[in-house]
Amino acid sequence: MAAESRLWRNESLSPLNLALIRNEEEEEERERERRPLVSVSTSQFRGPLLPTVRRTPLPPRDWYFPSNIRQPPLHSPIRTHDLSGQSSDDEEEEEEAPAAVAETEAEADAEAEAPECNPESNHNLRISNHLRSSTLASCSSIIQGCYGQLNFMLAVTCVCCAAYAWLMHSRAHELEERLRVYERTEGEGWLATTEIWAALASTMVGVYWLKDVQWWRKEGEEEEEVALKKRIAYRVDVVFSVYPYAKLLALLGATMMVIGMGGVAVYLVESENLGDALWLSWSFVADSGSHAESEGTGPRMVAVAITSGGMLIFAMMLGLVSDAISEKVDSLRKGKSEVIERNHILILGWSDKLGSLLKQLAIANQSLGGGVVVVLAERDKEEMELDIAKLEFDFMGTSVICRSGSPLIMADLKKVSVSKARAIIVLATDGNADQSDAHVLRVVLSLIGVKEGLRGHVVVEMSDIDNEQLVKLVGGDLVETVVAHDVIGRLMIQCALQPGLAQIWEDILGFDGAEFYIKRWPQLDGMRFEDILISFPNAVPCGVKLGGSVGRIILNPDNDFVLREGDEVLVVAEDDDTYAPGPLPQVRRGFLPKVFIPPKFPEKILFCGWRRDIDDMIMVLEALLAPDSELWMFNEVPLEDRENKLFDGGLDLSGLENITLVHRKGNAVIRRHLESLPLETFDSILILADESLEGSVVHSDSRSLATLLLIRDIQSKRLPYREPKVTQLRQAGYSHSSWIREMQQASDKSIIISEILDSRTRNLVSVSKISDYVLSNELVSMALAMVAEDKQINRVLEELFAEEGNELYIRPAEFYIYDQEELNFYEIMLRGRQRKEVVIGYRLASAERAVINPPDKGTGQKWSLGDVFIVISQE
Repeated sequence: MAAESRLWRNESLSPLNLALIRNEEEEEERERERRPLVSVSTSQFRGPLLPTVRRTPLPPRDWYFPSNIRQPPLHSPIRTHDLSGQSSDDEEEEEEAPAAVAETEAEADAEAEAPECNPESNHNLRISNHLRSSTLASCSSIIQGCYGQLNFMLAVTCVCCAAYAWLMHSRAHELEERLRVYERTEGEGWLATTEIWAALASTMVGVYWLKDVQWWRKEGEEEEEVALKKRIAYRVDVVFSVYPYAKLLALLGATMMVIGMGGVAVYLVESENLGDALWLSWSFVADSGSHAESEGTGPRMVAVAITSGGMLIFAMMLGLVSDAISEKVDSLRKGKSEVIERNHILILGWSDKLGSLLKQLAIANQSLGGGVVVVLAERDKEEMELDIAKLEFDFMGTSVICRSGSPLIMADLKKVSVSKARAIIVLATDGNADQSDAHVLRVVLSLIGVKEGLRGHVVVEMSDIDNEQLVKLVGGDLVETVVAHDVIGRLMIQCALQPGLAQIWEDILGFDGAEFYIKRWPQLDGMRFEDILISFPNAVPCGVKLGGSVGRIILNPDNDFVLREGDEVLVVAEDDDTYAPGPLPQVRRGFLPKVFIPPKFPEKILFCGWRRDIDDMIMVLEALLAPDSELWMFNEVPLEDRENKLFDGGLDLSGLENITLVHRKGNAVIRRHLESLPLETFDSILILADESLEGSVVHSDSRSLATLLLIRDIQSKRLPYREPKVTQLRQAGYSHSSWIREMQQASDKSIIISEILDSRTRNLVSVSKISDYVLSNELVSMALAMVAEDKQINRVLEELFAEEGNELYIRPAEFYIYDQEELNFYEIMLRGRQRKEVVIGYRLASAERAVINPPDKGTGQKWSLGDVFIVISQE
């Protein structure tokens, strides 16, 4: 093959030269066949070649290795040869080697001078690459072999040290048996010390061996770049994070390890029984002072080492206990623990209405001996509890539990036992109405998604009536909505037309006095509503809830309505357990006085401020006021933007027939702006909570209060200089009623209605001589609490607050009685039925507050024309 290779590399030679070369190659082949093995020394080679031999004869030029190859090839045909062969052949080979090397170097130089396109250069390059990779692989194999031998030597050393330690231990026991009655000599102490050092050495060698010999690594697997220390720390961190009891188990394992290693050490140096040695090791770990009784250098060193380990373990235990207690206290402080309650009321969210809402719920639960109210909000638990404590209100046995969390997270809802609550109240957030309603909608979706289901109903506070249908579509019959903003707007208009109505609503909606209740009374089946009306000594029936699947509530039914099986009676009573039907009393029927009812007169009303639902308020006024009435709108909204906002709200200005809009721009807290208005000519002035200040209750109330005082001061200076004005009559409560005249005089002949958001502002408003005021947040909280106690009451409130249907009215006494006539309340109720009204209360001319559901209905008293009656009627 060498001849063929040489012939291939010399195709340009003459035939004579080729024949000579072929003869030379054949002679070399015959010479190698006569010598089966050839030993070659590499001492004369320029490359670091180990002594090797070829089993297959090669030409001298094939013995050449490139100088840049520093390790022998792994798969080279040259192999190690036993030097026990013929010595003469070896000497001849050593003499022939330099000649072969010289010839090979000459050929290599000739090949280097050849052009790059010569195939010989490519052939040499392939040979060089093959030899280089083979040499590297061989070197790696040799190093791995050395590494395995080193590990084996370490293992043998470890075993020898352990055997030597055991031997020393046996010799120590023999010396103890010989010198049992004598004290230990210095030699024994030295022997014990030697045993300790031998045990420590064996341990250190074993640890070093285990550290270096990574037996878990598979053969051929690439070495990781991350250090072992970092991997261990990472694994420990993961275990401690995933398994809560891992720290305790790690501490227990460390304790057992210290006791076990200490017991073995004690057994090696002084004890005859391994069990006693382990017990002594435990005593060293548990009591740091028990090692003082140890005698001898070895036992004392062992005792000190075990005691130090015990102190370390004790410190770790204190740290774990301290961390566990801190985490538990922190969890309790932040409100992360689970609430285990049933039949409680759950409030989701936080707003300025929460304080008054908690008061109403506490009053409602007073008859039951108290209850549990749970508040879940995205606030810190300590802050919530501090704000509730600032209310300074006696909750009368009701417990208020606060938890920090989001009502949008299912885990937080389960934490407050949402599936076991008898009622869930979702509060609207402060700020933009659409964003608040969107948040409420997401909360309702989260409640619907509770797998365990909901036991109670959901009461949702909405900010805009336009979004009410979407929430009802999602929640279905499970959800009851209270549109706070729109309800307050309509109530303010009712109070402007009927002074004193706000106080009546506070008495009915609040749980302090009488409120609405619905209950089934089988003994009343088959009776007419007129007879049912006087059947309750401690309640006032005002409606009927139809039985069956209909469930509709009829307010103020006809006298001939007959109660059927399954129907329930709607009453106004002190509490749900304070009334029951009794025998029919003997009531004398009378006749109504003849009263001339004048027609409606045009009115002049001023709106100070801009509400989000001002378009709905204008529509309500359009339905209630007489033709040619005026509505002045005084606010800071640019004049060109007002019509666009009203149009976006759904108001068609061209469709207004009874009222005319008059626009004025200005700031209601600047005196010169208010002085530009004819304040002394308005019949009613409504100070609205401006839309721009909805997010700040304090600023809104401060602005309303300042506007109210400025208007009153301006009116008081103008009214004495103007001619007396003929007081206009109103259908809701006429001016010849002393109560209405008194309230009009208190406000300088103008009814001023101020929207107050914070109940704490009530005392400040009372000192200013205003005719009436509205606590919007207070009334909304009362409505939410009432609907939470009984979802059916929401149908009653919706009809009473609506533009159509039955409403609350304040009627003068001249509609029902003659002056100084003596009647009982039953007789007045029957006279009210002649007007298709339900009389639920009254207010005397000399009293400050109205009486709803009078206690002694059968007792007669004298009435005057200055008294007024509160009725439920349909206009």
